[in-house]
Amino acid sequence: MVKIPVEFSAELKKAIPPERLRVNEPMSNHTTFRIGGPADYLVFPASAQEVSVVSDIAKQFNVPVTVLGNGSNVLVLDRGIRGLVVKFGPEMGYIRHSGTTVFAGAGALLTDVSKYAAANKLTGFEFAIGIPGSIGGAVFMNAGAYEGDMSQVAVAVTAVCTTGQLRRFEAAELNFGYRHSVFQDNGCIICEVELALNNGEDSSIRSLIDDYTTKRESKQPLEMPSAGSTFKRPQGHFAGTLIEQAGLKGATVGGAQVSTKHAGFIINAGGATAQDVLSLISKVQNVVYKRFGVALHPEVRVIGEE
Repeated sequence: MVKIPVEFSAELKKAIPPERLRVNEPMSNHTTFRIGGPADYLVFPASAQEVSVVSDIAKQFNVPVTVLGNGSNVLVLDRGIRGLVVKFGPEMGYIRHSGTTVFAGAGALLTDVSKYAAANKLTGFEFAIGIPGSIGGAVFMNAGAYEGDMSQVAVAVTAVCTTGQLRRFEAAELNFGYRHSVFQDNGCIICEVELALNNGEDSSIRSLIDDYTTKRESKQPLEMPSAGSTFKRPQGHFAGTLIEQAGLKGATVGGAQVSTKHAGFIINAGGATAQDVLSLISKVQNVVYKRFGVALHPEVRVIGEE
């Protein structure tokens, strides 16, 4: 149990204006799954400086900090999140470029960055069109699709580290792996991402974006709340194919359902709890392992109070 001193609340209210600070805020309002209990405190920082300030306040009062981008790829538990949640929204969603380098605030949505690059005839980020996340979260998880991922384009990241200081990480320090980056290990909070792209032909860029968009819309259950793809890709297999071959398409636990459109997605079919989702994940893992001897590991991050 996390006990939060009243002094913490007072200091936080000095640092963040009331329109960007919420207390006991339901996380179901801030995740793409539309699931999750309340956060004790939720702030929307407008700058890296504010991130540093609220991190220092949390450290001073020994209050845990959880960072969210767009709220995709996460399952917040039903009892919510104790301590402070830092969520990057439009205030940290800026996008600009200099030459072929794109600079994006951690809250910038991947789709928006992809469209911005295309509008400026920059190629290399088409793969991100339609990925339901922020660029900060994408770096954190090394998100990717269609043979592309963040490790191919992210060349520097500015982050607030546990000392409260801003630090610039160069490409060699990002330690990218499959759905992994150094930020999963070092506790630093991503604030800005630099992408190295290339000059491209407008028609080729638009063609790729249209192709990826059509594939995504035709195959994925974008019309339903989900956290994105539920499982990591097992070596030599596709999770969705195994789940479908196991006869689990449409399987439900409470309000959670294996999508009938793409078995690699668990969706909130209506009123799903986090426990529903966890139980369905466990069921899928057990059935697929018994049938094929393949272990499925969740890609979705589970956060919050047990």
